[in-house]
Amino acid sequence: MAQPLRVLFVVSEAVPYAKTGGLADVAGTLPYALRDLGADVRVLMPYYGQIKQKNLPVTCVAENLEGTVGPLRLRFNLLTPAEDGAPFYFVERDEFFERSQLYGTPQGDYFDNLERFAFFCSTVLPVCRALDFAPDLIHCHDWQAALVPVYLRYRWAGEAPLARAKSLLTIHNLAYQGLFPKEKFPLTGLNWSLFSINGLEYYDKINLLKGGIVFADAVSTVSPNYSQEIQTPEYGYGLDGVLRTRAEALFGILNGVDYRDWDPATDPLIPAHYHPGDLKGKAKNKRALMAAFGLDKKLAKQPLLGIISRLADQKGFDLLAAVLPELMFRDIPLVILGTGEEKYHRWLEEAAPKYAGRLGVKIAFDNRLAHLIEAGADIFLMPSRYEPCGLNQMYSMKYGTVPVVRATGGLVDTVTPVDTAKGTGTGFLFEEYSAEAFIKAINQAVEAYQNKKLWRKIMLNGMKEDFSWQVSAKKYLELYQRLVSGPV
Repeated sequence: MAQPLRVLFVVSEAVPYAKTGGLADVAGTLPYALRDLGADVRVLMPYYGQIKQKNLPVTCVAENLEGTVGPLRLRFNLLTPAEDGAPFYFVERDEFFERSQLYGTPQGDYFDNLERFAFFCSTVLPVCRALDFAPDLIHCHDWQAALVPVYLRYRWAGEAPLARAKSLLTIHNLAYQGLFPKEKFPLTGLNWSLFSINGLEYYDKINLLKGGIVFADAVSTVSPNYSQEIQTPEYGYGLDGVLRTRAEALFGILNGVDYRDWDPATDPLIPAHYHPGDLKGKAKNKRALMAAFGLDKKLAKQPLLGIISRLADQKGFDLLAAVLPELMFRDIPLVILGTGEEKYHRWLEEAAPKYAGRLGVKIAFDNRLAHLIEAGADIFLMPSRYEPCGLNQMYSMKYGTVPVVRATGGLVDTVTPVDTAKGTGTGFLFEEYSAEAFIKAINQAVEAYQNKKLWRKIMLNGMKEDFSWQVSAKKYLELYQRLVSGPV
């Protein structure tokens, strides 16, 4: 019997332990889907303060292992959750990870993030030795783990048990690259010769993500379309040229959705269950959602718009600000849930009382309310400037909530344009990043909503889509096997 493929994930966050964004969802769910396909997967991440605060029982696997920051040898402990079968391992060193946040505070990034994550990357070799685990492939995620492919090639070449390991770097959001002053380069433990245009140098700074892109055996992104977009100046954030040189080893694999958590037929967080064969619960959830946000009951026959998002320029909130007065004038209700940039917090806090009864705002992260919005809204808005993958459009379709999205990144890969004449498609897309194009797409959706037979068809089209992790995990496994068997 063939030995299962051995894979080590190196990640800076994963649900249910620590999360700031979509990376955590991938790192917390994909390993299990890969295990179901027969792979032997382990996940390595820091032991943050917020994990400690959860008081999860953990077991110490090894004590006083040694990682490095430059010439310094620093000790750490290796922990694992006490629950049976969880493939996670935590690097414990309080000096670096016992903090209130993962990467920084609202005032800015932690000053020593290079030290923190260079140390974290350096622990891969001692951890694999302690576990007696020889990975066939190391799957690294974002800039925080991007030194691992560089170390594999230049610090650990020929070192057991990593001598035969290949590396894959997944970019979840190219905008975050791990930029640091060049004076800190010795802290990486690498030779100065790698601080070059063909290495980690980027406009006289260290760029950790660039190092990973250059030296990983392959690079992937979280949707096929995003893998193409980042090779252009518009979306490449200064690395489009580097990515074009790796084009033959650059792949796009769509993120998956965990339907155990996101399914209106079984969701424990919503007032009424429903499914394609019986949609009656949708109306009950809409009433509950309107009540939760204090919206005027007289607007119940209008399409209810919903947004769950980081409040940021990337997510298109400048477009929303431009179209909001028209929506409110037309009595089209809207609910918004999220946190983010201070300027959007202030804008929404001023707008909510102005449009009382039509606009509902909650500036928070509230999982129960997020599920209620998906279940109770009729239309979901995602006017993103760019979107590497996006998950909410996939959740929305499952809940029969029709998405209106900008045609970018993973939104293109997941939402099929509606053809109202044929009754095909799952959502409404707009190309140009402008308020005019956005309101036009909203108007198309609102018009379609008036035709109940057509709207039901669009809802059901979306509810039948399958974006489960099983589909994406198979694609990752195929890529791993290609990498392990030779050059891609």
